[in-house]
Amino acid sequence: MGRRNDHSRQEIREMALQVAEKIVAKEGLQGLNARKIASAIGYSVGSLYIVFENLDDLILQVNARSLDQLYTVISKTEQQCRQPDACLLALGQAYLEFAMEQPQRWRTVFEYQRTKDAEIPSWYRKKIFRLFKLVEKPLLEFMPTLEPHLCAQTARALWGGVHGICILALTGRLEIVGADSVQNLMELLITNYLAGLKNVQGTPCTPEEGTTQECKA
Repeated sequence: MGRRNDHSRQEIREMALQVAEKIVAKEGLQGLNARKIASAIGYSVGSLYIVFENLDDLILQVNARSLDQLYTVISKTEQQCRQPDACLLALGQAYLEFAMEQPQRWRTVFEYQRTKDAEIPSWYRKKIFRLFKLVEKPLLEFMPTLEPHLCAQTARALWGGVHGICILALTGRLEIVGADSVQNLMELLITNYLAGLKNVQGTPCTPEEGTTQECKA
């Protein structure tokens, strides 16, 4: 470790984030605090708050890096896809593997609660939205008639199911609900969801007898 004045603000920031990532990966969110980070990089807590607004900001930056890593993993999987249904299964598997391999970092992204009235920055929201775009693309290929808004909501609904399975797996709750395996559960969810989506979208509208109900386009 160099002397304190050997590092620029950007270098201090990067050192702090690297240490914070290691702490989160090993101990989870509960093990992360400003004093521990500052001590590890040889600076005062006050020095941290020169390069970060507060602890919220630091944790948000750590989570942003986790989202970037997840995006890299998911996008590589998406680029290798050929069939949309197989692609969605592969994306679900990639998401599951990331959660299982990086459990603490994955959980920190979703478990951390920002302080009251703290807004989520637009740049952070964009990192989240681009992940959903990777799901929306094969969904639209699978069901070209989906309207953009419905496609976006469908992607989020499907993610919610896969995410829930990941939580059950990581918290050891799958045995309680009698699930066979996390992979089988995820495949069943995605396969049946797509089958149901195809069926609903492909069902012709037939107004009930004796009513004046009209089919909507």
